Amino acid sequence: MEDSVSDNPMELFQKWFHEVEASEAIDEPNAMTISTIGLDGFPKNRVVLLKKYTEEGFIFYTNYNSEKGAAIAANPNVSMSFFWPYLERQIIIKGKAEKVLEKVSDDYFESRPKGSRLGAIVSNQSSVIASRNLLEEKLTKLEHDYKDKPIKRPDFWGGYIVKPISIEFWQGRPNRLHDRIRYTLKSGDWKIERLAP
Repeated sequence: MEDSVSDNPMELFQKWFHEVEASEAIDEPNAMTISTIGLDGFPKNRVVLLKKYTEEGFIFYTNYNSEKGAAIAANPNVSMSFFWPYLERQIIIKGKAEKVLEKVSDDYFESRPKGSRLGAIVSNQSSVIASRNLLEEKLTKLEHDYKDKPIKRPDFWGGYIVKPISIEFWQGRPNRLHDRIRYTLKSGDWKIERLAP
């Protein structure tokens, strides 16, 4: 496998991601688990959706005041993973998360359906609420308030880019002798190593 991989892990990620998208057996190929270290000192995992990837890193969007946003503000070191069982593939990424430029968040927010934009404003993500009815009442009021007005992205909502320092590609093989190829960023270059399964 080493002979066939790119010197740059983002090129291999793009190849694998396109192959997963092309296989119609996977509903949401961009679903990824992101792990942060919470303010209580415990790691926490949750699934978010990858919205874009570039040479620089991986972008997702959330409420900056959420539990994950508070965790990233305190410790930007995160881990992300993709698991595509149909193709027996997994990718594990370690990196640092930082907010994307406001213009990037504005453009993405504008591209979302109206209901999703209003939902982002309504929900004080991760906070305790009295009932679902409260959310629905707030949404109904906002739908009325914004009936003929543009919906501006709230300052507390936007994107993060995770800039990788390590990316491991895992490919299932017979007899549990899986292929594991790890890229590690060293002084601006990617070091490639094979790991025992």
